[in-house]
Amino acid sequence: MIKILVVEDDVDLNRFVAMSLRDRGFDTVSCYDGMSALERVFEEKFDMLLTDIMMPRVDGFELASSVRARNKEIPIIFMTAKDDKASKIYGYNIGIDDYIVKPFDVDVLIMKISALLRRAKIESEKQITLGNLVMNSEERTALVDGVEISLTVREFDLLFKLLSYPKKTFTRASLMEEFWDYDSSATSRTVDVYMAKLREKTAACTGFEIQTVHGLGYKAVLK
Repeated sequence: MIKILVVEDDVDLNRFVAMSLRDRGFDTVSCYDGMSALERVFEEKFDMLLTDIMMPRVDGFELASSVRARNKEIPIIFMTAKDDKASKIYGYNIGIDDYIVKPFDVDVLIMKISALLRRAKIESEKQITLGNLVMNSEERTALVDGVEISLTVREFDLLFKLLSYPKKTFTRASLMEEFWDYDSSATSRTVDVYMAKLREKTAACTGFEIQTVHGLGYKAVLK
């Protein structure tokens, strides 16, 4: 069972979040200040950290920074009333993964948690399984119904990226910057050609489809 540490000094909110998570099948541990959270996170194994920023003794920034220094992989979400740009930038710079502003819809929080846990699982296992497709980033293989499909290095990396973040739109510009780097011959048309090839090569895949987001770029949508 996924185990989540909930750190929030507002007792009622802490209990509400913990109860909502338990109702959805998660195991939770609650702490009401950053110091006790530090003690728990270094004594027990957690799959995720949800934390407020403004707390007594040790605030969320110090908590997240200390946890990230010892654990590079655990997903960290800030849930806070601090909605200023500087706090968000500082949080991401110290290694948090996502940010939700109070008051928030608990269903949105659950969606953020699920997405982060999915990506953490992909990162730890180095594998994506969607429908009849299995991609392994260490072996650099892509199997459809157990049969390997031929992908170039760039095609593999593009597809793995899209499937790691389903529903997220990647602009042509961002894909060019990440996968073509300083190749001056690459254009937005180059991205379109690669996506057309990926659609052709994954036509038999049952778990997703690559969609064009007109005027922006592309995204993978799960079926």
